[in-house]
Amino acid sequence: MQPRKRITTALGLLLGTCIGLAGCTMAPTYTRPEAPVPAAWPNGPSYQQPVGAPADQELADIPWQSFFTDAQLQGLIKLALEQNRNLRIAALNIERSQAQYQIKRADLAPKLDAISIVNNQAGDNQKYTVALGVSAYELDLFGRVQSLKDQALEQYLATEQAGRTVRISLVAEVAATALNLAADRERLRLAQETLKTQQSSFALIQKRFEFGAASELDLRQAQTQVESARVDVARSTTLVAQDENNLNLVVGGKVPAELLPRAIPESPTAIRDLPPGLPSSVLLRRPDILQAENQLKGFNANIGAARAAFFPRIVLISTVGTRSDELSGLFKSGSDVWTFAPQIIIPIFDAGARSAQLKVAEVDRDIAVAQYEQAIQTGFREVADALAQRGTIDEQLAAQEGLVKATGTRSLLAQARYNQGIDSYLNVLDAQRSLYSAQQGLIATRLTRLVNQVTLYKVLGGGWK
Repeated sequence: MQPRKRITTALGLLLGTCIGLAGCTMAPTYTRPEAPVPAAWPNGPSYQQPVGAPADQELADIPWQSFFTDAQLQGLIKLALEQNRNLRIAALNIERSQAQYQIKRADLAPKLDAISIVNNQAGDNQKYTVALGVSAYELDLFGRVQSLKDQALEQYLATEQAGRTVRISLVAEVAATALNLAADRERLRLAQETLKTQQSSFALIQKRFEFGAASELDLRQAQTQVESARVDVARSTTLVAQDENNLNLVVGGKVPAELLPRAIPESPTAIRDLPPGLPSSVLLRRPDILQAENQLKGFNANIGAARAAFFPRIVLISTVGTRSDELSGLFKSGSDVWTFAPQIIIPIFDAGARSAQLKVAEVDRDIAVAQYEQAIQTGFREVADALAQRGTIDEQLAAQEGLVKATGTRSLLAQARYNQGIDSYLNVLDAQRSLYSAQQGLIATRLTRLVNQVTLYKVLGGGWK
């Protein structure tokens, strides 16, 4: 057999022996904890209980492009997914965690190094050595390295789920921020229209006052309405500017003017309703809950590493190569060299350090169980709150629309009675204030309904299969 073939054969046997001696992990068998929440959502007069959803249409399977069908919202969300800095950080954290996992995974395989040595000896004699070496490779007989690799894998998966959480939160935040901007722009328009109306009323009453047909009290009351409307216009202008700044921050750059919403979407298809009939088990697909479970699995794997620390460790140091007094003699017959130096580390006395490390690993696992259960409970409460609001928001919206209509009629009647000299101007002011408040309430209620849909979609973990 040629020297090179002998070296290759010996090296293959060495690697096969190393890999074959790797043991199984000593980590406890993982069992997912029972979800500490009811199987169904709360029931009551304030909750909407949807029924009859197709089983294959879970929230995590609905792309955000299908849920947010408004063209402006789609453009804003797409822009944010390209530019948002928090999302970039999450993506980089995923890459970093993946690299760390690859490092731990590489520890399961021997590391080969090429070695070239020239030894100067007495009488100017030299020895030339060329070899491949396995340096400090631990035989994973009790699964210590495997457990560390499993822990790194779960950490990587947890980081990946954290990235999904960031994406879902970003989509919902962009939608909610854009809707708030649209609502504040409607409030600004309402304030501006009210200001014009109050200015016209003030000018009319001022003329009547000059001709003695109106009292100074009426004049000053009308003036207070004008100043109050001016305050609301200034306040709404500030809110719109702040909303635009916030939207720029969320998106990650200057939002083009054509993507800025002008008004709250009127069409019910602008933001689709959610599919009904969802059990509470859908929470287990939320990325933050999956992240908590991955972290729990990682701490469970750490117990295996801590248990394996009680058993002996075998570390191999070996080289296979060729040696000669002359460079030309390398790889000739009879120049083969092989060294094998196993090192056995047997734990004897460590003042209880290993026992303490095992206890820490077990307590970390128990903490992770509690955190996982808490994540489920938090998610259940978030969904239940959103469902409670959803169950009454349509009724509230209908009542608010009726209130606007009624107060509008009242304002017209009060103005007519004042013009005819039947009532005082105080009744007109009261009716106008009620109408303005009802109109503002209608804008807020419409906004609440749409934001509730966004929130429910987010808390159910939708949009990122």
